[in-house]
Amino acid sequence: MRRYGLYDATRGLTTLAAAGVAGLLLWAATRVGQQTDGRYWAELAIVAGAGLVLALSQLVGNWTKGLRVRMSPGTFALGFLPVLVCVGWILMAGEPGHGWEEGRITSWSGNIGLTGIVHDLALWQGVLAFGLGLVFGLSLDAVPEAMIAGDVERRPAAVVPASGPVDRRAADEPLAAERRAAQDAEPHTVTVGPKHDDTTEG
Repeated sequence: MRRYGLYDATRGLTTLAAAGVAGLLLWAATRVGQQTDGRYWAELAIVAGAGLVLALSQLVGNWTKGLRVRMSPGTFALGFLPVLVCVGWILMAGEPGHGWEEGRITSWSGNIGLTGIVHDLALWQGVLAFGLGLVFGLSLDAVPEAMIAGDVERRPAAVVPASGPVDRRAADEPLAAERRAAQDAEPHTVTVGPKHDDTTEG
């Protein structure tokens, strides 16, 4: 396990630094406030950025292992977009005062019987925004550079003998000689003579 010591230490320090940056962003968000719709969305955007920073910290240093960061289309479509819709719905319903879509979202929530759930979850606006940024960061992953270039598998070049191309006729010459010898050979016949009785009659 000693060979992982430097890797673990580096990853731990990177995670600590990212947590520190995320904490500073959360503190900055508290200075913005939610007095207006603009401040409300600015604060939540900063909180989401804190979650994104924490997710990106796990991708730092992958270039030293021959990996490159890319957006995973499947994770983005199946993982992030549904979360974006749900969180965006709740955050719009929780806008202070009369937001630009707050009334409409609240009305829709009442029509489908989700007013209570939306209201309860809206109390955790910061957590939802942080999680949204985190899930977006998880849509990124590290893969070999060859996959980013078009998923082309790098195959080793064919090995060519130093003596040049193989002469098939020379290679088949011993076998051909054996065949000719078998064809030219005369068949061996066995002559069966009369049976001699070595016993002498008395």
